[in-house]
Amino acid sequence: MEAVAARLEEFCGALSRDPDFDAPELQAYDTADVHILTAAAERVRSAAPGTVVTIGDRHGALTLGAAAVLGAGAVRSYQDPVLGERALAANAVRLGLRDRYESAPLGPELLDGAETVLVQLPRGLEALEEIAWKIARFASPTVRVFAGGRVKHMTRAQNDVLGRYFGAVTAGLGWRKSRVLQATSPLPMLAGAKPPFPKWGQDRELTFGLAAFGATFGGTKLDHGSRLLLSTFERGGAGASWADIAPGANVFDLGCGSGVLAVSAALALPSARVLASDQSDAAVRSAALTAEAAGVGERMAIHRADGAEAVADGWADLVLLNPPFHTGSTVHAGVAHRLIRDCARVLKPGGELRIVFNSHLGYRRLLERVIGPARQLQRDATFTVLEVTKR
Repeated sequence: MEAVAARLEEFCGALSRDPDFDAPELQAYDTADVHILTAAAERVRSAAPGTVVTIGDRHGALTLGAAAVLGAGAVRSYQDPVLGERALAANAVRLGLRDRYESAPLGPELLDGAETVLVQLPRGLEALEEIAWKIARFASPTVRVFAGGRVKHMTRAQNDVLGRYFGAVTAGLGWRKSRVLQATSPLPMLAGAKPPFPKWGQDRELTFGLAAFGATFGGTKLDHGSRLLLSTFERGGAGASWADIAPGANVFDLGCGSGVLAVSAALALPSARVLASDQSDAAVRSAALTAEAAGVGERMAIHRADGAEAVADGWADLVLLNPPFHTGSTVHAGVAHRLIRDCARVLKPGGELRIVFNSHLGYRRLLERVIGPARQLQRDATFTVLEVTKR
């Protein structure tokens, strides 16, 4: 095991995070990647081409490690974040491995005939449930799942989620603070049974339902930050209300999640042009369903994109932003800083960014430096909402 792990670790050390957010303290793999590949090594080496699948590979360690070190052919890969997908592609080109894998949607295209599935455990149980259900539904009846992560992010509940869809779930020994769960014997699906995703939710303060696939931020609930931001558009609040937004305005929801901010804007501003984007595949699919059910699907454009790359310079009259504060499982303020700089580029002079963030993060100084003057509209024990005007 140690010899295989050493070869894998040497290979993974050559991977890059580019074009994903990078910082000196971040790297393109962790010991969970190496542990998953090592645990599955014998099975991957003997696998027929096209029967090895990776899910949640962040920058290519699982996919390219399986191909280059363990000899897997025609690996299929699914990554929810678009930057992970691009980093995998960039690493594959740089290492001469582009013809050894293909990306596919999370469904039968990815999993049909899969015998070995390597999974980086996602942060949320809903995301894991969707993955587990789809593997059990579409993969080979003899599939074996190797799902690993850092021990500090793992809980017994992950075993329980896998146990809903597989007859046997076992936990391996820890290695360098990582652990791998194995799942076999997928349980038969009831004929005609309704898929568990997307899920739908309703909030008393919204006139529309929220759709969510497993990895969507906030799921089917209106998260507190978005709720606070929306409250500032109420008539009589400290900031401009929806009624004060000029007819025909260009509105951009950056990091749209389930689409709650974009759909709220489209309903309140019938003549507005509304664009939404998120780097998450699950979020974009969720936002599209939310918009369609609310009756505004044809009036909204939704993109899976890195930040605001889908938006032209100086296009937006209004940008709505509830930024993430982590990259993968690592908390890092630089992710939001990158999005704030995107806002500066896409806003028109005199345009407005309305942003909500955890108050302790103190983004105001950066916002005023790169965009323009800021005014506090709301603040509670956790969140702050600012109105920032492009100078």
